[in-house]
Amino acid sequence: MRFLSIEGNRQRLDGGAMYGNAPRALWAKWSPPDDRNRIELACRALFVELDDGRRVLFEAGIGFFFEPKLRDRFGITEDSHCLIDNLVRAGIELESVDAVVLSHLHFDHAGGMLSAFEDGPQRLVFSRANVYVGRAHWARATGPHPRDRASFIPELHALLEASGRLRLVDESPESLPPGVDRVHWSEGHTPGLMLSEVRTPGGPIVFGSDLVPGLPWVHVPITMGYDRFPEGLIDEKATIFAGLEKRSGGIFFTHDPLHSLAKLTRGSDGRFGGRPVLLDERTGLVDT
Repeated sequence: MRFLSIEGNRQRLDGGAMYGNAPRALWAKWSPPDDRNRIELACRALFVELDDGRRVLFEAGIGFFFEPKLRDRFGITEDSHCLIDNLVRAGIELESVDAVVLSHLHFDHAGGMLSAFEDGPQRLVFSRANVYVGRAHWARATGPHPRDRASFIPELHALLEASGRLRLVDESPESLPPGVDRVHWSEGHTPGLMLSEVRTPGGPIVFGSDLVPGLPWVHVPITMGYDRFPEGLIDEKATIFAGLEKRSGGIFFTHDPLHSLAKLTRGSDGRFGGRPVLLDERTGLVDT
């Protein structure tokens, strides 16, 4: 197997919204805001090449599909579709990707599925990949609540349906994406959030998505203002962390601007923490 962290376009979102009810005096130490109160966030993907040669990409980031006005609003400063650029730079042609696994369909996790705004009518950039989405979340995305309607991309949903390559994941083992050992389901951020667990020689890795966007959110009480059910999300984190810590596992961060992976730890006081570690190309989780 082969494991790579692939950077996509970065974004900036309101720091208060990203840290929920945590006071600014606390979160500003972790994520210094700009003059518009926005903090820098990565939109990082995990690439896994399986022993049988199949290539799986976990998430696609925010991409470059927004018009320039919205790119400015969300702090996207690059001038191209960085996920595509960095995949090609790593020797991974888009046509060689067999599967894309989307934890959910909010624009900063799925927008990279679409071609750049300047390239004309939107199209799917992964021309032959099956796309895996949780069944419950697909229902939410195609029939959203007013609270999160603006987070979805209706044009993407239509393209996925028309492609014939949409695969809906549920509790049945046969619906699991390739390379995924198991999935953890979460309802606190959005219904049907799908957290993929990948088995590596160095230990299991869970793709943290928006349950754990970055290292500061490993602290269990820290949630986002974007979460629909913060108390439930806290309980979900504690449950997943307890199981993962027993198996010496790690969390892959899509939004942390500095760290892609952390080994889950627990202090003598019982509080969970994260120790940044390397994602090794051959062994996955490396406990340094």
